[in-house]
Amino acid sequence: MKVITLIENRTISKEYKCKHGLSLYIETSNHKILFDTGTDDSFVYNACKLGVNLEDIDIAVISHGHYDHGGGLEVFLKYNSKAKIYIGKDAFDRHLIKLFGIIKYSIGLKKKLISNNRLIFVDEMMKIDDELILFGNVKGDKLIPKGNDRLLKESSNGLVEKDDFEHEISLLINENDKYSLFCGCAHKGIVNIIERTKDIIDSDLNTVIGGFHLMGMKTNNATSKDFLDDLSNILGNNNIDKYYTCHCTGEQPYSYLSQKMRNLDELKTGKVIEI
Repeated sequence: MKVITLIENRTISKEYKCKHGLSLYIETSNHKILFDTGTDDSFVYNACKLGVNLEDIDIAVISHGHYDHGGGLEVFLKYNSKAKIYIGKDAFDRHLIKLFGIIKYSIGLKKKLISNNRLIFVDEMMKIDDELILFGNVKGDKLIPKGNDRLLKESSNGLVEKDDFEHEISLLINENDKYSLFCGCAHKGIVNIIERTKDIIDSDLNTVIGGFHLMGMKTNNATSKDFLDDLSNILGNNNIDKYYTCHCTGEQPYSYLSQKMRNLDELKTGKVIEI
């Protein structure tokens, strides 16, 4: 399996565009997959530079209903005429972020896209084939990211409340009897998402790829250090060969975790990994 980072907050070279967001191209034995699109059309520019033909993609996944992961969906639909787009059932709800404690700013997807007939809405779990499984319905409460506290959703009756992230989905890929997990921001908590996979597959994960949503955590803060220590201990004892994290993990938390975990690496725009 090959994974090419089309968009991440940072880049390995000025040759590529980088923006706050995430987009991955995943090539398996049977599929060419786009996992998230970033905020806009920057992933298209980078795909061209990196030799990825967006017209060849047969499956796209939008991990959750935030613009930094699905903002480029409309652009993708113009460049690609065949891919099915898998997305969480509540992804087009109105999603908001609270800034300065009072300002509520929309961070959702374009609602006009909801009627596109190529969209397939995922609820608890969906097995696409022997290689691909999509799932949500993560119920655990271990080490939920503190950054979730600023993230809100607006219900159909206009009530604004804390986002429960029922619109978040993750991707499992089975290749050569090895499972890889892809998640966008792990708002449900990366530990809980990994635990959820144990209900779906009778196997340990080989690789975990995605953001951990730890951005903003200060490693000189005792509470944050305790959180990161607990996280590194749990992840380090999960019998997983390799973690690649990115985007919303944050540079300070990544640096701290990487000192504790021998099997942690990071993604940047333009980076290519083989699994």
